[in-house]
Amino acid sequence: MTRTVGLLGRELRAIWMLLLVAIVLFIATPDFLTTGNLLNVVLAAATTALLAAGQTFVIILAEIDLSVGAIMGLAGVAVAIVLKDHGFLTALLVGLLVGALAGLINGLLVTKTRMPSFIATLAMMSVLAGLTLRITEGNPVAVNNDSFLAIGQAKPLGVPAPIWIMVAGFLVFGFLLARSQFGRYVYAVGDNAEAARLSGIPVDRVKILAFVISGVLSAVGGFILTARLGTAQPTAGAGMELAAIAAVIIGGTSLAGGRGALIGTAIGAVLLGTIDNGLNLLNVSPFLQDVVKGLVILFAVFIDRNSGALSRAAAHIPRPHSRGTVPSSTN
Repeated sequence: MTRTVGLLGRELRAIWMLLLVAIVLFIATPDFLTTGNLLNVVLAAATTALLAAGQTFVIILAEIDLSVGAIMGLAGVAVAIVLKDHGFLTALLVGLLVGALAGLINGLLVTKTRMPSFIATLAMMSVLAGLTLRITEGNPVAVNNDSFLAIGQAKPLGVPAPIWIMVAGFLVFGFLLARSQFGRYVYAVGDNAEAARLSGIPVDRVKILAFVISGVLSAVGGFILTARLGTAQPTAGAGMELAAIAAVIIGGTSLAGGRGALIGTAIGAVLLGTIDNGLNLLNVSPFLQDVVKGLVILFAVFIDRNSGALSRAAAHIPRPHSRGTVPSSTN
């Protein structure tokens, strides 16, 4: 029973969903299962995956970050502007600082003012998006630096650079979440913040750092999109926060906190990319594509809620005692 619940839940749930969608698309169109198309699927998912990776840290803490798309847009614009008068590394550093500062402000608003993260990051999303439009006056900013453009357009070993960046990001931050003391603190705080505080865990510091990570990875996503397009679009990140949250939920991270992993988030992002790609190959109306993705998200949440109920039910099923043993008295 417990094993069955495990197969239905968390990261493995996303794998079954991805396999099911891939099989359906393979049957529906012969163009889906080609090397070039599969690379396009992962390439399209790379930006969403990076935003979702940072979002995973935040959601495991039972918080949410609605500003990731706006951070992505502002960081891309900041890099494009700095590249006009400065070098490649200086521009990257400025972009990362923009992401880190935005994340820091989010974290301070949530921890120091006790403002709900939904409200704090929603307000920051509006502030950052408005600031980006003010700086650019609504116009795209062209990028002509070849080193920067390589981030989105180069193909080392025949694989697009954004995919390599995504893999590297998930390896680094996946290790941080799964194997470091900070990662253990994230799970502990997400599971029970008050108990974590009483155990001596610096709850506020953990939350602030999680929002900073989210901001930095959003900035990296902005670099990739800007480099791919060759211009920094001031509205490039609009709506990306919803895709990032969807990837996290589909990947098995619980909105209640304390549960999740980056491998599930990566699969969730690829699943969304696969759905987009398949619907395009099948010439499905763009107006229906969001409907399909919304239904997938609802299904993932439904399975998450019901698998949790099954887990709790399994925990209360009495286990048979081994032969020759006598159950201990509860009196």
